[in-house]
Amino acid sequence: MLNRRHLRVKVLQSLYAFHQSDTKEIKAHEKHLLHSIDQVFEMYIWMLSLISEVIDYTETDAAERANKHLPTADDLNASVKILSNRFILSLKENRDYLIALKKYKVEWSFDPELAKSLFTTLKKSAEYAEYLAKTDDTLQTDKDIIKFIFKKVILKSSLAEQVFEDKFIYWPVDREVLQALIAKTFKNFSSDNYAENKLAEISGNWVEDREFVVNLFEQSIRHDAAYQELIAQKTQNWEPDRIAMMDTLLMKMAIVEFINFTSIPVKVTINEYLEISKEFSTPKSNSFINGILDKILFELKAQNKIKKIGRGLIE
Repeated sequence: MLNRRHLRVKVLQSLYAFHQSDTKEIKAHEKHLLHSIDQVFEMYIWMLSLISEVIDYTETDAAERANKHLPTADDLNASVKILSNRFILSLKENRDYLIALKKYKVEWSFDPELAKSLFTTLKKSAEYAEYLAKTDDTLQTDKDIIKFIFKKVILKSSLAEQVFEDKFIYWPVDREVLQALIAKTFKNFSSDNYAENKLAEISGNWVEDREFVVNLFEQSIRHDAAYQELIAQKTQNWEPDRIAMMDTLLMKMAIVEFINFTSIPVKVTINEYLEISKEFSTPKSNSFINGILDKILFELKAQNKIKKIGRGLIE
């Protein structure tokens, strides 16, 4: 699921788009921000559907082999055991999954070769042969082969990678979250009573997380000029065009949290933005941002503008 760091990254992406855009309608950009978060869940549903497509191709493959001009004994007796996989059967009966398929209009007819390619890779694997040979299957062994399909077949496929990159603009960033959602699904699907198995949730508490991302986004824009000036005072020896936009946005977001998010410890804020800078800005950004934020924090504390509420939050 999305944790607070992922949510901060979503806000960062939306702020960057806002400052690069000629349109400055905050609500429109806010809507795009929330949509980008929903797209992570959409990506998750598409991935579950692709896993199901690969399994379903078993039946097509068996029929094609049986209808060969000169089928072998193996062709005539191709195993379709995986069609009875408990994880897949449970997924196909999951009400929330079925609703999501309709909501996101998920269907793979636009790329009929993808499932075939993935199944061919699966069919050639030793893991699949071992699965077909088992006679004492359990829900756990059924999940194990699905995990293999996801991790070693789909995620290793350049064709699947291209499809998801084309469909989801933030695939390289959101892929990590997707893997966490799929892992959570494997954990959740633990009952032979399919009605008890639940999809993963995009957030542990979406009401709170939605408020967090909207407030962080809106306040970063509302206080943009003031916090730009605050940063400028501490970077007088730097020409403005030498400071990466991502660095500036990250520092503004951190200042917003310092001043306006009373329940988030200062150390947490600093550590989070330093970690994000490692991935989204320049190699030297980490130490630069840390140094500037230290100076700004010192000044804000002296002005009594840092007010943290809650046990363990007051330094």
